[in-house]
Amino acid sequence: MAKKQFKAESKRLLDLMINSIYTHKEIFLREIISNASDALDKLAYLSLTDDKVGLKRKDFQIKIIPDKENRTLTVSDNGIGMTKEELESNLGTIAKSGSRQFKEDLAEGEEKAASKVDIIGQFGVGFYSAFMVSDQVTVMSRAYGSDEAWCWQSSGADGYTITPCEKETVGTDIIMKLKEDTEEENYTHYLEPHRLEELVKKYSDYIRYPIRMELEDYREKPKPEDAGEDYKPEWEMVKEWQTVNSMVPIWQRQKSKVKAEDYNNFYKEKFLDWQDPLAVIHTSAEGAVQYKALLYIPAKAPYDFYTRDFQKGLQLYSSGVLIMDKCADLLPDHFRFVRGVVDSPDFSLNISREVLQHTSQLRIIATNLEKKIKAELLKMLESDREKYRKFWKEFGMQLKYGVVNDYGRHKELLQDLLLFHSSNEGEDTTLKEYQDRMKDDQPYVYYAQGEHLEQVARLPQAERILDKGYEILYFTDEVDEFIVQTLGELGGKQFKSVSDEDALPQTEEEKARSEQQAEENKPVLDFVKETLGDKIVDARISKILKSGTVCMTTDGPVSLEMEKYFNRIEQNGEQIQSRRVLELNADAPAFAALKGALDSGDKELAAKYVKVLYGQALLIANLPLEDPAEYAELVCSLMK
Repeated sequence: MAKKQFKAESKRLLDLMINSIYTHKEIFLREIISNASDALDKLAYLSLTDDKVGLKRKDFQIKIIPDKENRTLTVSDNGIGMTKEELESNLGTIAKSGSRQFKEDLAEGEEKAASKVDIIGQFGVGFYSAFMVSDQVTVMSRAYGSDEAWCWQSSGADGYTITPCEKETVGTDIIMKLKEDTEEENYTHYLEPHRLEELVKKYSDYIRYPIRMELEDYREKPKPEDAGEDYKPEWEMVKEWQTVNSMVPIWQRQKSKVKAEDYNNFYKEKFLDWQDPLAVIHTSAEGAVQYKALLYIPAKAPYDFYTRDFQKGLQLYSSGVLIMDKCADLLPDHFRFVRGVVDSPDFSLNISREVLQHTSQLRIIATNLEKKIKAELLKMLESDREKYRKFWKEFGMQLKYGVVNDYGRHKELLQDLLLFHSSNEGEDTTLKEYQDRMKDDQPYVYYAQGEHLEQVARLPQAERILDKGYEILYFTDEVDEFIVQTLGELGGKQFKSVSDEDALPQTEEEKARSEQQAEENKPVLDFVKETLGDKIVDARISKILKSGTVCMTTDGPVSLEMEKYFNRIEQNGEQIQSRRVLELNADAPAFAALKGALDSGDKELAAKYVKVLYGQALLIANLPLEDPAEYAELVCSLMK
């Protein structure tokens, strides 16, 4: 029989289908199985109104048959099959989809019924992915209601033939003659049962019909009738047809019928975690956008979570077929720790069904999932604080970065989830809890920043705030000060560092006393600035110290902790310097000693006192001493 040419023009187009559209060759099995599933769907729908079909839903199946000897891989279904004309139309015209036409025809007749028929194929190119791994593809098909069977065969862009053939049952067999192995590609492994089973599990595990393979298994031999008491069971290797796909995914089941153990086992098996998740979110939506989602909040952060190598994303399924292993667009960065799956027939896919198109449906689903995740975390925070603390230990930093990223765009969404240490009996607190405890006369929301909790709690600047009975938030992460700058205020009150000069408003009497002390001690302050030079921008009589002798503060927007942070991440060698201010307590004995040395004319001793006080301020702020050996020598010299 004369070979026919493809109607879609040519070798170039078929080459595009085979070599350019699909990223991974293994995708071919997913595409062929999806086509088989569509054929079963069509006959299953027909069986609802046609008693002659003679098959019930449980009778439909897809078989995968590898033949190493002949180097063929067959995918067989007992679906609706194709006539000669349909073979010509569907397989002779590249990008002509019979599945899409079926659904369009169905939609014209009954819109409600069309929505229930979940046809996967859309573009009519999936079948040609078989040529990525095959030198020759043969399709043997017998349509429902026909006594004739036809054989479509092609070796690629040179065309195809259609000839009569024998086929006892209705359905379609796709027989792929695999290519020979090359240095770059191993085609033989598509004939290995374990590899085929692996691909089914990866891409087609939730196809609604059983996918069956003949697999080897050990079976106990029947016990002989004359076996004695000392008989030991014997085992033999047999081949049996086994269903290798799960068919109904856990997220498609009713929540009331899924046990916590089922959720946890699915998570650990699917995402290779050995611990149960902290929380499970099983949700669905219908209407303008239809989807089902099963999300997990892990108990432990992956080892690479806070590195550039970590890839966020949810597994994306379209009608039970895996499309993407990690769809990043469904998760915002601040919730990048979430694992899970989303399944929807409404996703707009590209022609290869490997890449998701950016659509309004995608944005709607992503927004809905974001709200669900926040609600679950808020529920955990309010009802199980200990569990939330475990979550916060692993992923709290991610939420903090989420507040400051994108110019604070997500601050309102995330601020209710933030957790900070507090001076309130050493407990952690949310911002709302802090706000609820604030005293009526409290002018600001106070915070103190440092590298360690113990260090922050002992800052001398905090003493006068605590004596007023005001609560202080203890910041120990570099990002914390950026968070309060982003938030701006809490309940109408601004955030204020305990180190700020105006952290506590002064009375007129206190102002007058501060001005008097500054004026009386101007010669001492001038000497301090002269001694330290460009190490500081100013020396002041402190308004923020109570019993403490000295502390380091800054002028301007860059605090000491910000200086540390910026210099830690700086890549080009430039150092950012805050405008350091040395604050001295005029009522402290050490200040009196400094003033006494100056008044007596012993400037050498006074300079030593200044340097010691400066070193103490650096140590209190957890800043490095410029010369520790010199500082130690200086202290020892004063101990004579």
